[in-house]
Amino acid sequence: MGFLDTLLGRSKPVKPDLDRLFALSTAALTLEAATGFTPTGLGSVCFRAAEGGAFARLQRDVQELLDADEGPKVEVSEDEYGYTWILAKHEPAALPDLVTDLHAVNATLEANGFGPHLLVSLVAFQDPGGRRLALVYLYKRGTFYPFAPLPGGKRDNALELQVRGAVGADLPFEKDLGRWFPVWGAPGL
Repeated sequence: MGFLDTLLGRSKPVKPDLDRLFALSTAALTLEAATGFTPTGLGSVCFRAAEGGAFARLQRDVQELLDADEGPKVEVSEDEYGYTWILAKHEPAALPDLVTDLHAVNATLEANGFGPHLLVSLVAFQDPGGRRLALVYLYKRGTFYPFAPLPGGKRDNALELQVRGAVGADLPFEKDLGRWFPVWGAPGL
């Protein structure tokens, strides 16, 4: 980065570190102790599908990879904005297995040159009262943020800030709150 870039406020983008996803297992324990939220066993990866046979073949390979074990099948869907979601399901107590699946999807897409198409990965949580929450990994920033949807297309901002305070030492959180994008209708949430 040059002097002019510094002067004009430009910075190099952060390189994603997919291994940060594994910190979700520790963060989940902290989250449960601090707020009562527990994993639901659902997690998903969102990406912009590319045109062409190579990407379609890769998407099939990813689905077959995740379906290879004896667990439940993964679901692939497309949202109203044209983004593709891969939903992985595990028992709620098997969060490390779920995180491993999410990491495998991201790493496979990245290794095959489709890293720029990756958007977010999320793991869903729920409290005893039925409130929902996701810890979202923002691929292009290499950071996490919480998303707590409420009925009527609203967010529980107070809960999101509480979660950041509770697990902020376990995960690298996105400092720019303007980048805490809502993921309405995300599979698994």
